[in-house]
Amino acid sequence: MIARQLLAAEGGNEFQAPGTEIFDWGPLWHGAPSWLTKPTLIVALSVVIVCAFFWAAFNKPKLVPRGVQNIGEVGYLFVRDQVARPMIGKDGDKWMPFLLSTFFFILVMNLMGVIPVMQLPAPSHIAFAIVPAAVVYVLMVFLSIRHQGLGGWFKNMMFPPGLPKWLYIILSPIELLSTVILRPFTHAVRLFANMFAGHLLIAFFASVAYWFLIEKLTPLGAGLGVLGFVMSLVMTGFEIFVQALQAFIFTLLAASYIGGALHPDH
Repeated sequence: MIARQLLAAEGGNEFQAPGTEIFDWGPLWHGAPSWLTKPTLIVALSVVIVCAFFWAAFNKPKLVPRGVQNIGEVGYLFVRDQVARPMIGKDGDKWMPFLLSTFFFILVMNLMGVIPVMQLPAPSHIAFAIVPAAVVYVLMVFLSIRHQGLGGWFKNMMFPPGLPKWLYIILSPIELLSTVILRPFTHAVRLFANMFAGHLLIAFFASVAYWFLIEKLTPLGAGLGVLGFVMSLVMTGFEIFVQALQAFIFTLLAASYIGGALHPDH
């Protein structure tokens, strides 16, 4: 589908590698509001899917979990034992609603990149990676000031105890820059860059397969087309792994920032 759209837009005269144009989506239909695009539809649909999943899993929980509840409990235990408790400690369970929702929301948005018809991970648009990262950043700042005080937060951030005083000359500016300025940027870009690059690679190999096997089939080009098809499958499988991994890493970092705000001594 990606390959057909790309080649149709370029006239189909010669092979052109896909570029950033595959991320450009206008309104869903003529006359629709400018903000009502495929990426915003995917985000809204992801919210609905996550809410519906947890409603189905835990609306009427049973003592012996079955079906959707079983999957929901596995997901809950995974986030609790691998993210919340290791990163936050004794307060980790209190933050499970936020962390569990964040993990599954990012995961579903990412997986949209390999779902037929959707075929676009929403975080491949930087805005949809910035928003959850900004929410985590604001939450981190709020909790840091609330539990440490403004002065205490900057002191704990820039002057961790137990280090030689001369080292603070180097460490303090780096910690200030990293925590206050770069942290929300790196949190968002890590997710965005992986989804952007992965989608572009799949689009490239899919375009190669479509062009050399369907659009311009020749004996010499058929091998290249088959290679493109095989690589499309391989990259799709790898991308699913990366999509799940990036949802985990994003949530893990969010928990780490929250834990650091609540327990600066750790």
